Amino acid sequence: MNGIKPKVLIVDDEKGLRNGTQRLLQRQGYDVDTAEDGASGIQLGIKNDYDLAILDLKMPDIDGIEVLKEIKKVRPNTICFIATAFASFDTAIEATKLGAQSYIPKPFTTEELIKHLETGYEKRLLLVEADRLKREREARMLEIAYEKSRLNTIVNSIVDGVIVVNKTGELVLFNPASLKYFELNEIIIGENILGILPASVSELINKFIVPVKFENVSYSTSLELKPNRELCVEVTCSAVPHPDGSLAGVVIIINNTTELKKIEFVKSQFVSMVAHELKAPVAAVLGFMNLILDDSINISPEKEKEYIARSTKRLQALIEMVNDLLDISRMEIKKKEREIKELRIEEILKTTLEFLELELKKKGVSTNLNIAPGLPVIKADYNEINRLFTNIISNAMKYNKTNGSIDISVSYSGNYLITKISDTGIGMKPDEKEKLFQEFYRVKNDQTRNIPGTGLGLSIVKRIVESYSGKIEVESEFGKGTTFIIYLPAKL
Repeated sequence: MNGIKPKVLIVDDEKGLRNGTQRLLQRQGYDVDTAEDGASGIQLGIKNDYDLAILDLKMPDIDGIEVLKEIKKVRPNTICFIATAFASFDTAIEATKLGAQSYIPKPFTTEELIKHLETGYEKRLLLVEADRLKREREARMLEIAYEKSRLNTIVNSIVDGVIVVNKTGELVLFNPASLKYFELNEIIIGENILGILPASVSELINKFIVPVKFENVSYSTSLELKPNRELCVEVTCSAVPHPDGSLAGVVIIINNTTELKKIEFVKSQFVSMVAHELKAPVAAVLGFMNLILDDSINISPEKEKEYIARSTKRLQALIEMVNDLLDISRMEIKKKEREIKELRIEEILKTTLEFLELELKKKGVSTNLNIAPGLPVIKADYNEINRLFTNIISNAMKYNKTNGSIDISVSYSGNYLITKISDTGIGMKPDEKEKLFQEFYRVKNDQTRNIPGTGLGLSIVKRIVESYSGKIEVESEFGKGTTFIIYLPAKL
């Protein structure tokens, strides 16, 4: 028996037969337990997983059929034999229905008993092996179900769209992101979706599934799914090969490139604007220099001095523009050095007004500063806050009317220091106000034609305010003036 002792249970109320059979089987290499009545037999048969059981049909308490029934409920793979000298056709049918292997008639010979048990043990081994294979199969199926569930969880959580089709273009797998990008209300596993996807995407898929032999490469295409760069994606199609190298299907990845496309567009516009803004002053200075250097043109010393002065002014404006661009760049990459300390807004405003005093007087613009008592300090870089207010007050002066006024008030509310700077200047139209904080944007009309500026100042102001988690608002009425409202976080 290959070194393994089959476990046998003998249930019989005849002590001599019970003990004699036990000794016989033990000599044959069996591991044998016995029970003297049906109740004990049921208890042992349920408690232990026996390979074989020999059950006496007629016992005083519980008969062998009942013992067979109870053992089979708990141990269905135990091979049971009914041993009796009173076999009948009816009891044979009932025992067989309940799972008995066969009858062993009493009295039996050693050879007859061993033959029955060997046959039964072979069946027992087959049942145990089948049960093991069944459990393994169920475990594998459960593992596959878990794996599929994990895969679906992973795919559904991916921000990029994912679609998998087989080699005939039928849908195998997809995630919600793919539905969103391609605006598909519903797609069904198993349906051919080549006609549903954008034509350029279907063309990429066909590069894999149409040829007799596919190349294990990837193909990509960029799509603008919504106009004006509202939704742009890059679609990449890659082959999914079988282990033998043949084509199993195609995986389609949809990557949202909207923000990148917007950045590229803004960058292109920015470069174009910078080039345009730099070109004008450089061309003007070059023109003045050519006039001065041209010996064929007789220029008076006074005129030459005027040309140099105008060139100097243009170059100064050019330096200011370059410095503004550098500041914007440093703010973008957050590399501008700061010295954060406690500052009082009222002191910075007074210093700014003193700095601009001469220019304010030249234009006849009066100022009114109203500071609420008990204002808290803010934590910020002095140079940045000074530049913020210098820029706004300077604009309030430049775009004001002659003999106009500037009203400045500072108050505290809702954890913010609120600074309002109002002028009586030319004001703005609604469409002009919307573009006010864009780089290089300047209001252009007859009243602003001769006012110098780079168009970058207010863009820098907005970045400074937002870098301190503040906000800036603008109220303006064309022909009547403009009010800037700056909110900077502060705590009493």
